[in-house]
Amino acid sequence: MKKILIIGASGFIGNALYKELNSYFDTYGTYHTDNDFYEKNQKFFQYDMEMEDISILLDNLKPTIIVSAIRGNFNSQLDAHQRIINWLKKNKSKLIFLSSANVFDTFSNYPSYEHDKTLSDSVYGRLKIKIENALMRLPTHKYVIARIPMIFGASTPRIQELKTLHDLKAPIEVFPNVIINATAISKLTQQLHYIINRSKKGIFHLGSTDLIYHLDLITEICDMLQLKDPTFKQVFDSNNDRYLAVLPKDNLLPKNLQITTKQVIDSIILK
Repeated sequence: MKKILIIGASGFIGNALYKELNSYFDTYGTYHTDNDFYEKNQKFFQYDMEMEDISILLDNLKPTIIVSAIRGNFNSQLDAHQRIINWLKKNKSKLIFLSSANVFDTFSNYPSYEHDKTLSDSVYGRLKIKIENALMRLPTHKYVIARIPMIFGASTPRIQELKTLHDLKAPIEVFPNVIINATAISKLTQQLHYIINRSKKGIFHLGSTDLIYHLDLITEICDMLQLKDPTFKQVFDSNNDRYLAVLPKDNLLPKNLQITTKQVIDSIILK
């Protein structure tokens, strides 16, 4: 049975993934902030990447698959991932790294595919690229890089934020000329489950198969949530249409694991 360690299992994606995998695999997770529930749960370990060496936990647990869903200080993230990579070199294990569409945020004229060159203007995008590049020096069977666009779903942070801004009558930022794709947390966890179960390797783009303008997506989501007369603040960061979308070309998932923008929007009211 595969033994899985999710680093950052108390966070939004990590926790959803833990719930998806726990019944099928020997699944463990880390959490950062003191929490009675996690302390009593024998499968959770407290870990502070700014203070602790992840290698100690890896040596004790010996996971066959590590999933990195960690957030926090960027320098500490880099250090933690370098330690994981060093550990992978000496152990029979692989890392599934949750990356981002932001590794392509400099390229704006077309959507990005798995083996396109990465280049980012954002600090966040550059962090993800550094970790990706370090991983790609390993043999391919040692890693999966899962690039993920915006995530939606009934209780996701983005939906909570939209509701809060609407309740406060505060403007919701939209980008009218940015073309994106998106995903639903429920589908993302199924996709990662499949990748683990089938021992997949390499780079995966886990976004919807079709594209939509950011303004149109947020407008349709507000309609679905029945938010009356939302106020939009339109942000134009260039004069032309700009893409920030990750589409698969080489590593296609089965049809039942693909998702459309309409399904992403529908997922917002599905429990």
